[in-house]
Amino acid sequence: MTNRQRFLDACHCRAVDRPPVWLMRQAGRALPEYRELKARHNFLELVRTPALAAEVTLQPVRRFDFDAAILFSDILVVAEGLGQGYQFRDGGGIQMDFPLREQNDIARLDTAALPEKLNYIPGALQLLKKSLGEKTALIGFAGSPWTLANFMLEGGSAKEFVRAKNLFHQQPETFSLLMEKLTMAVAKLLEMQIAAGADAVQIFDSLGGLLPQKDFPAASAKWMKQIISTVRGAVPIIVFSKDVHGNWDTLIETGANILGIDSAIRLADVRKILPPGIGVQGNLEPSLLAAAPTKVSEETKRILEEMRGARGHIFNLGHGVPPDAKLESISALVETVRNFK
Repeated sequence: MTNRQRFLDACHCRAVDRPPVWLMRQAGRALPEYRELKARHNFLELVRTPALAAEVTLQPVRRFDFDAAILFSDILVVAEGLGQGYQFRDGGGIQMDFPLREQNDIARLDTAALPEKLNYIPGALQLLKKSLGEKTALIGFAGSPWTLANFMLEGGSAKEFVRAKNLFHQQPETFSLLMEKLTMAVAKLLEMQIAAGADAVQIFDSLGGLLPQKDFPAASAKWMKQIISTVRGAVPIIVFSKDVHGNWDTLIETGANILGIDSAIRLADVRKILPPGIGVQGNLEPSLLAAAPTKVSEETKRILEEMRGARGHIFNLGHGVPPDAKLESISALVETVRNFK
């Protein structure tokens, strides 16, 4: 069985000989070969240059032979495609070229221009598809409308994200206008990635946990459900909604094939809640990758034992790869999953 087939079978909750393994976004940033590229090119150059984005995507696959590769990109390319560019602050964090403040700012966002502005993304995927062939699955992704709205309304990274919640409660019609545009844009981006060869796509709702349980369905899940309805059936769809532990029924109703689970909850407990047709992805604590390989192997075995016999389990972290991850600890994770019987 190829890595690609193992991954896709798990997405469809079929029986596999072992859980497929890959690591969430930013898997390459702990690698010396990535740092070498980063010394010569800034982050946005890496994202916007198809050959460079493909190279960064392939680096961790070459080292660790993951079952799947996830495109090197950024969730804020959607904002860029709509006409709201972004940069990285010298002191860290994101800076949007301008914040969305008035309804006119939202009205100016141009969904029609997105395919042309983001044509570098299918370009990178096409290069990757040629390199990976049938051996390794290729995953595309986008940010959720709710998560994107927070950055776009705040004007970048923020110590506390408040403007999206304020807009949701105080100006629901304006909030809906923004979310409709973002939903259309995210669906279009995912369709572009699928057409370029992505075997699966993932929606990162990284800020879903900012919402109270009662608000999550209307402020975030509703829009992800619309996206999934638009692209449903083309490829498996993974939804990762961080720190959303009281809305399992709502997440199920989005129509996702796989739910990504963060590290704050026991994966085996979530597996018992979900219907058999929905798989799970996760959920090793990311900070463990900075610990000794023996500790990583021990915790990986614990999760594998708890999930023994479960269909549709994709082994992964509970969030992105930390920059201080040790290469030997990533290797220990992969080897432990590969040798699990």
